[in-house]
Amino acid sequence: MDTNKSNKGSLKVYLFSAAIALAVSLGVIVINKLNDKEEIKGVTTVETVQGKHVLYTADEEGNIKPLDFTDTSKKVLDAVVHIKSTQSSPSYGNQGRELPDPFKEFFGDMFKGQSPEGMRSQPRIGTGSGVIINDQGYIITNNHVIDNADEVEVTLYNNESYKATVIGTDPTTDLALLQIDADNLSTMSLVNSDDVEVGEWVLAVGNPMGLNSTVTAGIVSAKARSININQDKFAVESFIQTDAAINPGNSGGALVNLDGNLVGINTAIASRTGTYTGYGFAVPSNIVTKVVEDLLKYGAVQRGMLGVTIRTMDSNLAKEKKVDFTKGVWIEQVGENSAADKAGIESGDIILEVNGEETTTSPRLQEIIASKRPGDEVNLLVNRDGTEKEFKVILENVNGTTKLVKKEKKEILNLLGADFENLDKDLAEKLDLDGGVQVNKLYPGKIKKETQMREGFIITHIDGKRVRNVEDVASILENKKGGVMIEGVYEDGSKYYYAFGLDS
Repeated sequence: MDTNKSNKGSLKVYLFSAAIALAVSLGVIVINKLNDKEEIKGVTTVETVQGKHVLYTADEEGNIKPLDFTDTSKKVLDAVVHIKSTQSSPSYGNQGRELPDPFKEFFGDMFKGQSPEGMRSQPRIGTGSGVIINDQGYIITNNHVIDNADEVEVTLYNNESYKATVIGTDPTTDLALLQIDADNLSTMSLVNSDDVEVGEWVLAVGNPMGLNSTVTAGIVSAKARSININQDKFAVESFIQTDAAINPGNSGGALVNLDGNLVGINTAIASRTGTYTGYGFAVPSNIVTKVVEDLLKYGAVQRGMLGVTIRTMDSNLAKEKKVDFTKGVWIEQVGENSAADKAGIESGDIILEVNGEETTTSPRLQEIIASKRPGDEVNLLVNRDGTEKEFKVILENVNGTTKLVKKEKKEILNLLGADFENLDKDLAEKLDLDGGVQVNKLYPGKIKKETQMREGFIITHIDGKRVRNVEDVASILENKKGGVMIEGVYEDGSKYYYAFGLDS
């Protein structure tokens, strides 16, 4: 009897344990189903992760929304390009007098021995970024990205590559305008950078350190910042400062707002190591817009000038000059017969406003004036000995006139890659020349790539035809195919010949 009772008790315990085990197993399965989890070889996976947005912001209506950079990144990446500039190292010897093989057949050995064969070193390659600003293939970048290059190549986000033509440059703002022949391009719109505020979120987009299509985020840390990095005599520095990471290779890339519109062109970093250590600097989009418009309309940037030397007012300057502190821009010197001089501006005046806009720093004043052209009138509000006075100033160019300088913008001249100017009469008389065309600036193009021509060369003949002005250069080469022979002199009187080919 006792044995039977014992067996029955063991059976009850066993059944009870089995029931508990079954219930636990079913519970685990149900819980896993509820949590949408699946156990696969020890790895737990879930469909989505909640809490994706950690930061929040308010829109213009004051509505709170998650801060998300993904949509902005998708919108802008296609419009930012990689730029490779190649600079061929020159050969040893006097290559200017050596004729390429295709021309030796016609000119024989008349220059034999004057240009010894030299060994060429490997070409130097630099990289940077650029921004496509319209569907005609125009790309804005930094001048220092393509300066001294013989050839410029642009690679799109989809890895398609194109040879680029340099439309023009502006060393004073470190900007350059390129163009590629491509269809269906993604573009980026420019905003009014005056509306950008300190503390606003921005993204830096570019190709830093060989890492293509990189996006970093930060805020606008300051505006109208000058770091004295541009050594051009008439440099304009009024940067937007940001803590979005910018590194070598980012130069020429985009600084965009959260709507995906361009607020600046990334240009420089403040660093002791050459890499990002906290702050980057971008040329404001308003300056970019002015430079692009001038290059497309006139072929050269039209820079209006006051003709003054300036300093930002602060307590130390006020003490030095023994004047009451006033927020504005101190005029140190006024150039004789300059635009400011003609308007009655004097040394010691403090510029408070230009056309109603406050000028609390020198960079801000430079930025406002840089947006104007020779002949434009600006209204200046100044403090003179404690009294506010208004002056109307008609801005002038670097030569002291209101004339706009226009350059031939024909496609063939862009292909050559040079800025040409009719020879100055005094220099023509000195060299006993009946006109000619001087090469003022060389860009990536046929001349720089295929010859050793230097800036300052004076063209007197092309293919034996007399050249007296820039129009002659354009007309002779307009429909030219095959080899081209250029003859001319340098200012020291030395005569040179250069030859290159034009693609058919």
